[in-house]
Amino acid sequence: MTPGNNGASTPEEDDPFGYLYADGQANGATPPSGGGGYGYPGSMNRGRAVGERQYGQQQAAQTTPYGQQVPQQPQPYGQPNAHYAAPETMPGGADTTRQVPMDDGGGRGRGPNTKGLLIGAIAVVAAVVIGIGVAMLGGDSDKDKGGEAGATPTASQRAEPSQSSTTAAADDDAELPKADAKALKLNLVTTASDISGAKSDGGIYVTNFNQVGASVTWTPSGIPKGGKYTLYVGYGVPGKDANATLTVNGKPSTTPVDLKNWANAPEGDYEKGWTHSYNWIQLNKGTNEIKISCEQGNQCDANLDQLWLVKGWVDS
Repeated sequence: MTPGNNGASTPEEDDPFGYLYADGQANGATPPSGGGGYGYPGSMNRGRAVGERQYGQQQAAQTTPYGQQVPQQPQPYGQPNAHYAAPETMPGGADTTRQVPMDDGGGRGRGPNTKGLLIGAIAVVAAVVIGIGVAMLGGDSDKDKGGEAGATPTASQRAEPSQSSTTAAADDDAELPKADAKALKLNLVTTASDISGAKSDGGIYVTNFNQVGASVTWTPSGIPKGGKYTLYVGYGVPGKDANATLTVNGKPSTTPVDLKNWANAPEGDYEKGWTHSYNWIQLNKGTNEIKISCEQGNQCDANLDQLWLVKGWVDS
């Protein structure tokens, strides 16, 4: 072996396809034959049957191209082989940067859970569709029931008032009885109309009341309920005060009917003495009897023209 020529069997010149080239043929390269090497003369046989070498077992010593015996040492599992170099460690080898996949939150190296997102989106759409369907069904039901929007009253508006509330409303609105002189039951008295100013129908009034035993009786019916009422008496006096006895349903009142000269008429002037007075009384529901009489101790010089009732005890 001379400087500049190391021979044809050096590893650098072990070209498996050297026999295809002119310079290879000049140096003795031959096509492969049998199970031996091919290419340049003396090339080493590096072929190995699949499965021949078992990982971690003792391997036979290899012979280098230079005739040296290199014993093969077993390699423990997981340890790099001294005679093996990974492609990425070689110049121009594969990129050693490891791409770390996204974690799905469960510790597994996977991308985002698109299946879960898809299921959630489908559930939201389904809920919206169901809600719209229910709303449409409810609207149709309302149409069938009401016919016109806003025409159907609410439950509270449709509810019939209770018997007690109906009665109370009727009691408050009921018109109470009123009597003119000609509607009264007379005892020892007569009616007249020659003095003007009486407010009863036709200007008729009761006269000759100034005598013991004289009386007028009124029997009002249709009283809505028992309770407090105010009795008004229309009268005229000749410029001086008078009074009478009041009896309600057979029970004399301790308070007389006060027939004062509230009009301040001059004495003897009946025409200017028309006015009215009132008494607080208790009545029963239905029909009652009210009597105004001239009893012993009364001053009864007055003319009577009207009687009427007001609900409750009023002060006027």
